[in-house]
Amino acid sequence: MPRSPLPPLKPVRESQTEMCQVVLPNDTNPLGTILGGTVMHWVDLVAAMAAHRHSGSHVVTASVDHMDFLCPIRMGEIAILKASVNRVFRTSMEVGVKVFREENFTNRREHTISAYLTFVAVDEYGNPKPVPPALPKSPEEKRRYREAGQRRRWRIQQLGARPSRLR
Repeated sequence: MPRSPLPPLKPVRESQTEMCQVVLPNDTNPLGTILGGTVMHWVDLVAAMAAHRHSGSHVVTASVDHMDFLCPIRMGEIAILKASVNRVFRTSMEVGVKVFREENFTNRREHTISAYLTFVAVDEYGNPKPVPPALPKSPEEKRRYREAGQRRRWRIQQLGARPSRLR
């Protein structure tokens, strides 16, 4: 089956996504800090929104490289999640997410979590479809683009070059 042509380049900044959540009692453990699973869910949501905005199609989570929890987010604080498509690889894309906590009253922000997720764009039947290539413009976007290529090589090496069979 012939490959369909790639869509035109799309600037990275057009799909950047930010989400804010107040950390409520239901989101926390007995120590009053956010549950890991709750913040992982939020990370997947904000990353999926960025991937959807970039691809213009349905997306599925293919992998999460790892998540670094740098410091806790406490009940009552605001969790600020920022997601950006770092690079596109034909039908998949890497999305980077940074999570910040914003303290009450001081509005001081602190970086708390970093994560890299891979999404695959799919059509209405769940088949992978081409994604517009990402166009990095700023020095930061270009750095993330380069590093995403390195992480992809590592992921493929870890998988033993076995392609995903997502449907």
